[in-house]
Amino acid sequence: MFHVVLVEPEIPQNAGNIARTCAATGCVLHLVRPLGFELSDKYLKRAGLDYWHLVDVRVHDDLAAFLARYPQARMHLFTTKARRTYTQADYRAGDFLVFGRETRGLEEEFLLAHADACVRIPMRGEARSLNLSNSVAVAVYEGLRQNDFPGLERSGELHRLQWE
Repeated sequence: MFHVVLVEPEIPQNAGNIARTCAATGCVLHLVRPLGFELSDKYLKRAGLDYWHLVDVRVHDDLAAFLARYPQARMHLFTTKARRTYTQADYRAGDFLVFGRETRGLEEEFLLAHADACVRIPMRGEARSLNLSNSVAVAVYEGLRQNDFPGLERSGELHRLQWE
């Protein structure tokens, strides 16, 4: 459905949790080097549990290589510096949801070059930012909601319960 792009992720547990979200939603996961962990990292694997076989993971040497590979990518750049909120964006199948490092986010030069693609997740002014894996989940599910959750089970299990 969507492409989740992590530019220079630093924390293996976050990447593992994001891989799990991608597995559950059918999103492709792009990891842009340098990575703050090895792909064989036990924390990365543990956070993703037994979902790794469901994830299409693509690794790119750097941001320039990623952009060269997908020159026509329709991107949404997530940053605390944007004016538009993530709910004001129009998400379409195949869009790239781009997130920066846990400690610094995306580079300002990159954000300025793509200012129209920048969105933010609203939060209190006293808070620096949400956890990266939470931000990805918020973004992915807003995109899925806007597209009526294509390909995902919507009926749930409640219809099988008998209420007394």
